[in-house]
Amino acid sequence: MGLYLIIGFIVMLISLWVSNRLKKKFAFYSQVRLQNNMSGAEIAARMLADHGINDVKITHVEGQLTDHYNPLNKTVNLSESVYHERNAAAAAVAAHECGHAVQHAEAYAWLGLRSKMVPIVNISATIMNFANMIMLLAGGYLFYNHNPIGDTILLVLIVANLFLTAFAMITLPVEFDASNRALVWMKNNNIVASNEYDGAKDSLKWAAMTYVVAAIGALANLMYFISLFLGRRDD
Repeated sequence: MGLYLIIGFIVMLISLWVSNRLKKKFAFYSQVRLQNNMSGAEIAARMLADHGINDVKITHVEGQLTDHYNPLNKTVNLSESVYHERNAAAAAVAAHECGHAVQHAEAYAWLGLRSKMVPIVNISATIMNFANMIMLLAGGYLFYNHNPIGDTILLVLIVANLFLTAFAMITLPVEFDASNRALVWMKNNNIVASNEYDGAKDSLKWAAMTYVVAAIGALANLMYFISLFLGRRDD
């Protein structure tokens, strides 16, 4: 349990640092106004049109950094600031989310696999929360003594973590590919000037880092529970 808490604490610190860094980067590049004076919504519409996509709706949602593409109803959902603002950060996010729409239109395999995994991941997350609650209430008795209930719970945790880790790993190529599509499109179509492009690229790099940290955290959790289970087998 102690090692688990240490691993969780380290991952949490790294996640907080990356998140803080991301917010600072977006705040900085939000001051870099686009020479073409296009808003995030206008850039999104332009990118979709350039890729021949006319069945995706662009809308806005509340919150900060809440931007996402929903493949179920084919909507590019931009946060209020990205939707209305006309800066390098908004351009990066808008184009990135449209990158997911392009992936969907082209049947990008990793995106399709991730979408299929969502129901399983939701169930796995629920199981994880329930099992973690049992761990906290039971202390070390179930997990550090020869107890069949403890074995069963550990196996459930391993399976649930396996799906969560797989989802986190699959998310990486999906996110990096969407950013690459966005950057290539912006550069090839002269959507942004040189300094604006650099800001957009840096913004997306730090956004991608949040997914990298999440994948590392999921993998660390999985390895911990596997080592805990194998350690019980060797006793």
